[in-house]
Parts: sequence; C-alpha cells; structure tokens
Amino acid sequence: MELTYLKILAEQYPTIASASTEIINLQSILNLPKPTEHFMTDIHGEYEQFIHVLNNGSGSIKRKIDEEFGNTLSIRDKKSLATLIYYPKEKLEIIRKTEDNLSDWYKITLNRLVHITKRVASKYTRSKVRKALPKDFAYVIEELITEKVEVEDKEAYYNEIIHTIIRIERAPEFIIALCDLIRRLVIDHLHIIGDVFDRGPGPHIVMDTLRQYHSVDIEWGNHDVLWMGAAAGSEACIATVLRIAARYGNLDTLEEGYGINLVPLATFALNTYQDEDCELFNIHYNKGYNTKDLELDTKIHKAISVIQFKLEGQCIRRNPFFMMEDRLLLDKIDFHAGTVTVEGKTYPMLDMAFPTIDPADPYALNPEEQQVMERLVHAFVNCEKLQKHVRFLFAKGSLYKVYNSNLLYHGCVPLDDNGDFRNVRIFDRDYSGKALYDILEHYARRGYYATDEEEKRKGLDILYYIWASPNSPVFGKEKMTTFERYFIEDSRTHEEKKNKYYELLDDVETINRILREFGLDERFSHIINGHVPIEQKKGETPIKCGGKLMIIDGGFSKAYQSKTGIAGYTLVFNSHGLWLAAHEPFESKESAILNETDIYSDAFIVETSSLRLRVADTDTGYEIRDSISQLEKLLRAYREGVLVEKGE
Repeated sequence: MELTYLKILAEQYPTIASASTEIINLQSILNLPKPTEHFMTDIHGEYEQFIHVLNNGSGSIKRKIDEEFGNTLSIRDKKSLATLIYYPKEKLEIIRKTEDNLSDWYKITLNRLVHITKRVASKYTRSKVRKALPKDFAYVIEELITEKVEVEDKEAYYNEIIHTIIRIERAPEFIIALCDLIRRLVIDHLHIIGDVFDRGPGPHIVMDTLRQYHSVDIEWGNHDVLWMGAAAGSEACIATVLRIAARYGNLDTLEEGYGINLVPLATFALNTYQDEDCELFNIHYNKGYNTKDLELDTKIHKAISVIQFKLEGQCIRRNPFFMMEDRLLLDKIDFHAGTVTVEGKTYPMLDMAFPTIDPADPYALNPEEQQVMERLVHAFVNCEKLQKHVRFLFAKGSLYKVYNSNLLYHGCVPLDDNGDFRNVRIFDRDYSGKALYDILEHYARRGYYATDEEEKRKGLDILYYIWASPNSPVFGKEKMTTFERYFIEDSRTHEEKKNKYYELLDDVETINRILREFGLDERFSHIINGHVPIEQKKGETPIKCGGKLMIIDGGFSKAYQSKTGIAGYTLVFNSHGLWLAAHEPFESKESAILNETDIYSDAFIVETSSLRLRVADTDTGYEIRDSISQLEKLLRAYREGVLVEKGE
C-alpha cells in the first residue's frame, strides 16, 4: 500500500530534484509565524456591525497601522487610513469630491498602503501571497512589496511605479485592490461559532459575505439549524422561522432578501383573524421597520404561531424518544374554562381566540392551514438563494470543530445532574459526548441530502429536535417555553433552566474531560463557545476556568444589548497568543465612512505565548510534517532504486 501511495506521489514529484525542492519549501513554511484566526459568534442578522468587525479584523488592522507608522502619522491620518482599508470604494467616492490635490493624495495614500501590505504579507510565503493577489494588479503589487536587491535606487524605482499608476488613471482601482488584499492577509481564517440567522434584518447579507470570504468555517447554532431544517422542507422548522421573523419585524428578510412569497400566509391570517385582537402577538421591531404593516404582521404572527404549535406537536408525537411530551400543550387547554394545565398546575389563558383549533384533535391543521403550509414548503425548498446559503452551511459547517488545539461549538456538551455526559436516546440507541454530536450531525445531513423518504423524514425531524430539544447541544435548556410566554402571565412558567454544563464552566475537571472527549490535550487546549450572552454590565466575564473556556457571545444582536451592556465579543488568535475584544454598539456604516468612526473595542489579552507561535505549532504544521515525511520516503525510494525518476 505504501509503494502504491509513493507511486501516486511520484506523479507529482517525478525527480529527486522536485521532491527535494518541495521538502525545502515545506520546511521553510513551518518556521513562519502562525497566521491569524478571527472568531465571531451570534451575529443574528446584524449585518452592518458584522461587516465592520470583519473589515477591521477586531482591531487587527489598526494595530498593523500603529506597528508600521508609530508616531510618524497623526491619530487623524491613522483613522483615515483605517477607514479607507475598511471601505475603499465608498471612501474614495468622498475623497474624489472633497480632495483639492487628488494626485498628491493618491501618491501619499498608495505609499502608505504599500507599507501596510508589506507588513501584513511578511508572515506568509511568496507563493501564498501571490495566490491572494488580485488578478488585474498581481504583477505590479508583487513588484511593489518585494525587495529588489539588484535595483540601486529603490525609492526612485518604486516611486516611478506609483507615478505611472496615477498618470494612467488607475489609482482608484489600485487602491481598492490593495485595501482588499490587506484585509485578506490580516485575517487568514474566520470561525463563525453559530447563529447567523434570526432577529436582525440581514442574515442573507451576512451569508452572501461569508460565501465570498477566502477561508471560513461555521459551527452551527440552533438558529442556523432551524433555517437549515426549513430549507430542507421541515414544516415545523418553516413555521418557527416565520414566527420568529414576524415577532422581530423581519418578514422583509424572507420576502425581499430571499424572495419567498408570503401572500398566501398573509391572506389566510387576514381572513382568519380579521375580527380578532392579536395584541399578545406584538412586534419587536427595529428602527427600519415599516409600521404601516403592523396590524397585518400581528395577525400573521398569531396565525403562524398556532400553526407552529400544531406542527411541532405532530413532530414530538411521532418521535417518542424526543422525550418532549411536556411541550404538548394544545391538548391541555380547557376551552370552556379558558385555562391550560402545565406540569400539573392550571393557569388562565391570556387569549382563547383559536378559530382553527379543533379541541377534539388540536394538533391537526385545518384545510386552509394545510394549503398554506404546502405553498410555504414549496417556496422554501425551491428558493435558489436560500438553498445556496444552506448548502454553504453544510459544506463549511458542522456541530463542532477542532482547530489548532481549540474546540469550537455553539451551546454546550449536555451533562446530567451529576456532571457526567448525558446519555441521550436517538431513535434506538443511546449516545453521549462527542458521539451525540456526531449522530445528530449525521441525521441533519440526511435530512437535507437523503433521497430515501424514510431517512429524509428522520433527518427532518432531527433538525427540529436539534433546534428545541433539552438534549440538543446547541439549545442546552430543559425546555423552550414559547407557548407559556405568549399565553400565560405567570413569569415562573417562562423560565428556561440551563443545562448542568453552565454550572460547571469554572470546574477544571469537567472542562478537561470535555477536551479529552474530543481528542484534545487539556494542558494546551481551549473551548471557544457561543450561544449564551455574557452580561458584562452585571460583572460577568467571558473568560472561564482560568482561560480554558471562553464564551464570546456578548450581544451582537440589538435584542440582547440592553441585557449584556455591550455589542458582542470577538476573539483573535495570532502568533503572539489569544486576545478578546469587547465591542461597543455600532452606529452605522454611513457614520463609519463619513465621520471615520470605528467601533470602540476594549481589547484584553487572554493568553500570551513566551515564544512566538509558528506554523509548525498548528494543525497545518502537523499536515506539513506528514507531507515532508512522505516526500522523504519518496526520496529514499528513488535513491534505493525502488522507484525510477522520470525524465524531463
């Protein structure tokens, strides 16, 4: 088998010289500084803030500007340069209208951008930088950022190149190319630790941005899985997506962002609830919401909520192993007394107007509801843009990821009351720890890709289960009290108790056991976690267990910011170590461009390395060492005559 592999390798490296050159190249890469990773989580459709933090690399670009220019540039010039790098096209439009001597501005700016480009490119091989270069300007940029020993008057040489760029009126395009390249090189890889979707107005814009990003992985959050289930055709997931969109005034995201036709649902809601007061289904709208739609949206909100309770009830009933019977509440309503019984206690209902519920069979859709759902399923399954986004989530995503000694997941590893990995039944077998993640992901993929009807149905139901089950790693609470929050005044019924995991975030033994479960060395590894907002204003800290675990959800979503006191955490892992940034709320893209206002971020170091980390210390480094080992075997095979070099 090894000889067969070496023969295949010999096709790529047919001579001793070619194999030797590759070994030298790979060995040199091992000694380069570790590339920078950027971690973000719980974006929840807040696309403007997301794109700004992505563009500034959580402050990485400002640090590069400070490192390169120190005190030789004023604070104002540094801010202008940073804003240009974040938004080159938009900033250039303003500069062209306001700058008196455009030629001088181009010359100064191009020189500064070239200096920054040299700095950010210095930690990569020329080959990697070359692959990142924009096609139209690849040769010129390479000339400007590469030291040419043979040129005597280097300054004159480089100035002439810049002068020519300006003279032939290509400066704006060249500036945009350099800014794009700087952003590309400052962050080598992006991790999104769940929840792109729901609440905010632009998840589709976030997904379009991620699809264009050069290197990214996504650890699915419960809201992502919900949308994945909707795209796969799960009726329960589709109804829940629509209910949340209605609740937060984001139906436009579905209609305009994805082109999903909601007219059948709107017509049904108006006809069914035209004489009903739907005040319990008020809309939590943002400043961009068109209030003329308020009355209609409240009716849509109620209509789809009732449909959701029916559909999730059907899903729970056909899967007894879900162990979610406590969520079956429609059949616990006393339609004469106007009460509902929850966990043995009876409460008055705040609303009893249910024209579509048959008390004898409360989980059955009536014919009109069934027709609405059939049309919605067709719209979701055949929405080209949504399908592209969801296929991207499946291609680049997973329920967890191990990357450079970090374990990434959204939510928690389900634990029982004793703090041990909880045994969870999935169909006919029990799973816990890593195996639970693996089996749930297996069925999630079957729900989207399976052609066998029975397998697909199982997968569709599991996608709903991952969204709402108390045993789901990405939910992590004993129940989702949606029904109670709408219909019961007593706030004690609204409580959603968290999994035992959250009580043990500072327990070293528990965190080490989780790291070992996923194959990591607890001495050098970390858990990076999303899902539960850290309430900084109450003194909570995202750093747990002495730095072994970091929860970096601090409230990207505006819906959470009054609770957390900030607008999200992000994490950066570079060759010097790990550092967290706590972000203030983002005003707007327009303000960032016109007034050069950046997000104020309070950055603090989590962990520093006494020796600068190299590529050799990363997962890529392990792969490179394995490649070197195989190439050295190929060299021996050539030299011992086991394989014969191929002629030129």
